[in-house]
Amino acid sequence: MNPITQDQINKAAWGACDTFRGVVDPSIYKDYVLTLLFLKYLSDVWKDHRARYEDEHGDHPDLIDALMQQEAFVLPAGAAFDALHKRRHEPGNGERIDKALHAIEEANIAKLRDVFQDISFNSNKLGDEEQKNDILRHLLEDFAKPALDLRPSRVGQLDIIGGAYEYLISRFAASAGKKAGEFYTPAEVSDLIARLVDPQEGDEICDPTCGSASLLMKCGRLIRERTGKRRYSLFGQEAIGSTWALAKMNLFLHGEENHQVEWGDTIRNPKLRTSEDHLRHFDVVVANPPFSLEKWGVESAEKDRFGRFRRGLPPKTKGDYAFILHMIETLKPRTGRMAVVVPHGVLFRGAAEGKIRRKLIEENLLETVIGLPEKLFFGTGIPAAILVFRKRRTDEDVLFVDASRDYEEGTNQNRLGEAQVARIAAAVEARETIEKYAFRATRAEIEANDFNLNIPRYVDTFEEEAEIDLMAVRAERTRLRAELADLEDRMDGFLRELGYV
Repeated sequence: MNPITQDQINKAAWGACDTFRGVVDPSIYKDYVLTLLFLKYLSDVWKDHRARYEDEHGDHPDLIDALMQQEAFVLPAGAAFDALHKRRHEPGNGERIDKALHAIEEANIAKLRDVFQDISFNSNKLGDEEQKNDILRHLLEDFAKPALDLRPSRVGQLDIIGGAYEYLISRFAASAGKKAGEFYTPAEVSDLIARLVDPQEGDEICDPTCGSASLLMKCGRLIRERTGKRRYSLFGQEAIGSTWALAKMNLFLHGEENHQVEWGDTIRNPKLRTSEDHLRHFDVVVANPPFSLEKWGVESAEKDRFGRFRRGLPPKTKGDYAFILHMIETLKPRTGRMAVVVPHGVLFRGAAEGKIRRKLIEENLLETVIGLPEKLFFGTGIPAAILVFRKRRTDEDVLFVDASRDYEEGTNQNRLGEAQVARIAAAVEARETIEKYAFRATRAEIEANDFNLNIPRYVDTFEEEAEIDLMAVRAERTRLRAELADLEDRMDGFLRELGYV
């Protein structure tokens, strides 16, 4: 049997979305498709493992049942995908799927508490009862196709399933407009950020605005690629319930059991706390927070009991520095480092933001500023920057990198190719001035610019235009005019021969 490829699984999963196209908006049906993919995987693993135990212990049904109760996820009777598919022609598909999800949550409450609370297959979002039942029948049939047989004995490693889930999320992001930024950071940007913070074995890694957890998992994957081990812990928080649920399912489908991802607003109610009710500290903190969030929680920040805003209160209609200050406050004092995606205004806006920026620089926390190309992020065309901070530094310089012109052009989105990611990472590692690309600025130079971090103040990308030889241009113009006169004479001759003149 030929091994199943990632591309085959991706295409089959994306094909299951055909059921919804033209009937339900992608921002709605993404949750149904991704949840059913999760259910199908749990069901196929359960079926596969049960078949193996029956082969090994066929004469001992009690032993088989006991072994099945030790599975990573327990599937109650009647909650498996096959049971739902078998009754697909009967009325009540939506209600049956919801009951199955509720039963699975109850049987795995420590892992799946509240994960399915924001998704209802019995919702009127899918139309009236008849249309809804028909849509869900087709969806169940799509997932029952041989191409979406997700048994481990068929597809092999878990990463293929996680890869399919990630693929679907990226495809949904491409069609979700402004909402895409709420749940997805482009893969190549996540790759770059992971390389910038250089996660190590044993690290505790956090994303306080984790979306679907793709950025968190890129950090974990980098450690696995280097060490072959899963010796790290992932932490996150996400404000939007349905997106938090995507993150939980995404983590489990990638085999990331050692995680704690909380649902709630990071600024108003940070949930990653110690037993003494202090903010938990991490070795690595990464994030792509919402750009310039208007209602970010200034009221609660004014009386913040965690002291996150002692350097200053961000403007009430722009929450960028609220997230930056939260992240700074959660860094471990010795090993802490962080990378955050920000709009360019963060680099130069004055007033309260200017004061906060100055204090962060004076405390010698800012290490690197990287300007990215425009149209990299879903839902916004504006160029962004990455700021890298580190708690314990060996110098006071700040490296500026202007990577704004270095990208692969796409139809709707630009992207960073591997060559561009490698170039940025190499420049950051070298921390040296590179003509028209990078500049290592001293504290004095930054102070001379009044703590303005606008990249063109430091990296000169001006290209001198070639000098124009006016005499050569005049000679060329004279030659072309003579050539044109000759062509017109010849054309007149042809017209006379044909009797038109």
